[in-house]
Amino acid sequence: MGPLSGITILDFTRVLSGPYCTMALADLGARVIKLEHPGRGDDTRRWGPPFVGEESAYFLSVNRNKESIAIDFKTPGGREVVERLLAMADVIVENFRPGTLDALGLDAATVRASRPALIYCSISGYGQTGPRRDEPGYDAVMQAEGGLMSITGAADGPPFRLGVAIVDIVSGLFAAQGVLAALVARGNTGQGQVVDIGMLDATTALLTYQAGNYFATGAVPGRMGNRHPTIAPYETFATRDGDLALAVGNDGLWQAFCRAADLADLAVDPRFATNALRLANYEVLKPRLVAVFASRTRAEWSARLLEHGVPCGGVRTVDEVFADPQTVSREMVQTVAHATLGEVRVTGVPVKLSETPGSVRTGPPTLGQHSAAILVELGYDQQAVRALADSGAVRL
Repeated sequence: MGPLSGITILDFTRVLSGPYCTMALADLGARVIKLEHPGRGDDTRRWGPPFVGEESAYFLSVNRNKESIAIDFKTPGGREVVERLLAMADVIVENFRPGTLDALGLDAATVRASRPALIYCSISGYGQTGPRRDEPGYDAVMQAEGGLMSITGAADGPPFRLGVAIVDIVSGLFAAQGVLAALVARGNTGQGQVVDIGMLDATTALLTYQAGNYFATGAVPGRMGNRHPTIAPYETFATRDGDLALAVGNDGLWQAFCRAADLADLAVDPRFATNALRLANYEVLKPRLVAVFASRTRAEWSARLLEHGVPCGGVRTVDEVFADPQTVSREMVQTVAHATLGEVRVTGVPVKLSETPGSVRTGPPTLGQHSAAILVELGYDQQAVRALADSGAVRL
């Protein structure tokens, strides 16, 4: 029994930010009913290649532990089904552009008017308020608009977006955090509330120390490649057979690093005695480090540095990550049954709880896989279920 067992979430989301939020909540035991259009479903069902059978790898990655009902809630029959679903829901999560659901009477104000205990979570590009609320929000655009791209990439190269859709993912995590906070508050007051997540807000929150540096100095942060703006040495170095990430986070670690790297002269050089001095003199220091790292393999350096307690790690490929015994032992690779594909592999649950752990229980659903069962649960008999299907309101 996960900590959210007994909580029912209606999932009106698609693509990544919303589905990531609801997957995180489903992993913790919530029942998530995913409402999808009967003709096309979640957009990401078609985002490929690669595909596994008829399902895209993208969709499979963020929709485990959910039930799918394929429903056109613009039809009278479909809308009636939605009303019955609302009666059993604790939480709604949606990520349409602001105002999209208003015309259907599924906006927060309308839905919550007769259901004050309902929690209504909206994820959008710019949030539900402000002069830009109506603009669409996509991850790449938000990485650009939110400043992340301006600080990502080589100093003398173009800006880059991150290799994963980090804004979508962190917006989903903030949304899950907001839902959890609202559930705790409801436990105290009996009242639900609206959770408003703007992707630009989420991106701005990620700036953390870069924002702090700007606030403190007025200097606009720029791209530094893999260097850290306030710690040195803290970046990647090429070894004889691959790149290694080094994190010398304090002066004690600097001394340990010098011992591990047989750099006794640097350990006593006054130009590098403190982090501030290493930053100031980094253009002098870096060539020595580049040369010494090129003298050994990545594995040799990892062993030497870790023996001296210096944080480091190889710049690994995805297959190396999932082959790591640590990744396997922490159950971050899991196999789950799928209705049409047999077994599929998915990532595991990163939140480890000692008494009420989350779990990967069911595979990502096929489109409308649970439509019939949910309709029967809502009180429709078999004849009514067939009538809804024949009318196009649902897909079985």
